[in-house]
Amino acid sequence: MTLTVGQAFDRVFGPEAPVRVVAWDGSEGGSPDGLVLRLTSPEALNHVLTAPGDLGLARAYLLGDLLIEGIDEADPYEVLRVIGDGLTPRRPTGHDAVELARFLAHHPPHPPTLPREETPSRVRRLGQGLRHARTRDAAAISHHYDVSNAFYEKVLGPSMTYTCACFPTDGATLEQAQAYKYDLVAQKLGLRPGMRLLDVGCGWGGMVRHAVTHYGVTALGVTLSREQAGWAQSAIEAEGLSGRAEVRHADYRDVTERGFDAISSIGLTEHIGVGNYPAYFRFLRERLRDEGRLLNHCITRPDNRHAGLPERGFINRYVFPDGELTGSGDIVRVMEDEGFEVRHHENLREHYARTCAAWNANLAKHWDDCVELAGLGRARVWGLYLAGSRLAFERNEIQLHQVLASRTSHEGVSGFPLRPRVEPEGVRGA
Repeated sequence: MTLTVGQAFDRVFGPEAPVRVVAWDGSEGGSPDGLVLRLTSPEALNHVLTAPGDLGLARAYLLGDLLIEGIDEADPYEVLRVIGDGLTPRRPTGHDAVELARFLAHHPPHPPTLPREETPSRVRRLGQGLRHARTRDAAAISHHYDVSNAFYEKVLGPSMTYTCACFPTDGATLEQAQAYKYDLVAQKLGLRPGMRLLDVGCGWGGMVRHAVTHYGVTALGVTLSREQAGWAQSAIEAEGLSGRAEVRHADYRDVTERGFDAISSIGLTEHIGVGNYPAYFRFLRERLRDEGRLLNHCITRPDNRHAGLPERGFINRYVFPDGELTGSGDIVRVMEDEGFEVRHHENLREHYARTCAAWNANLAKHWDDCVELAGLGRARVWGLYLAGSRLAFERNEIQLHQVLASRTSHEGVSGFPLRPRVEPEGVRGA
């Protein structure tokens, strides 16, 4: 006799698992008092079998084949924490293995129906399939960032800053933490009136406008997102910064100007591709004057053993197509190999967990508006993505590093004082 779905669950995860699975065949598995997962059709099981882990569960959830009782669609953090802590498969042996083989033969996997929010095939096709070709990079960025500026205004808040904040105190708001982060970057770069700043991957221009307003520099930002560039230029004009600040809709590789005093790269390196790091850092060094500084801020792995492996699963399919991460050690090594002198290195992992929690709270607060702007499926994707990212930062599965370096001259002059300040004195623009 073939196992029921509930029995198969118990064979794989154990009856003590902190979830209760209720299947369409009427069977149940797991703990009677656990979080209830309802598999409404055989297709839910097929998703789990064809894509074990977060991808299969996400597909089933987004299509309605998996219902989770009590889930907060805007902030499913608690649900993901329970599933992550309790659903650890064990290797079946003996009679259990034979029964599970019969179960799989009775439920043979087949190509699943995919949610419409999954990465469009055009992203994977463009550039003749070459990862990080210019056309493919543009399509990947557009897939994520050109959703709707109004949607991002609801989720990110007034700062329109989509990178890790830095919380100066436990009670600081998200806006104060984003302003503090921009101050942290500006002071690490040693910005002063009259300097020229290049901000690559500038998003909605937050760093550009902050640096011009509070540090008296002139700044150029570049972004591959047309929506971001349009929003940023409108903000520049509204704040009276035209002539001193500019945001271009362009690939960073199209910047021809040189001799910048400072370059900030905040949240771009994740999209570059590890194999392209040498060319990337070489390009940035060529844009700096001698003694100029680079601040590279990006998500990293907690180790350096997986360089060049693209991100898989849910994040790659639904959030960041073609994203790649590696450890901060690899980043430092390439920067040094390309002629930079690394001066300071800092991990802000816990701050990114708090940032994701704040974005989740914004999504929950404006849930109905976000659903109207982006659709229910996309809003659910964001709930999963932000809550899952928060959990990953908390568990040290991913990190956030700022690496500060200089284009030290041939004479060995770095431009750094003996005791450089690397923390802002206060919070500007909050």
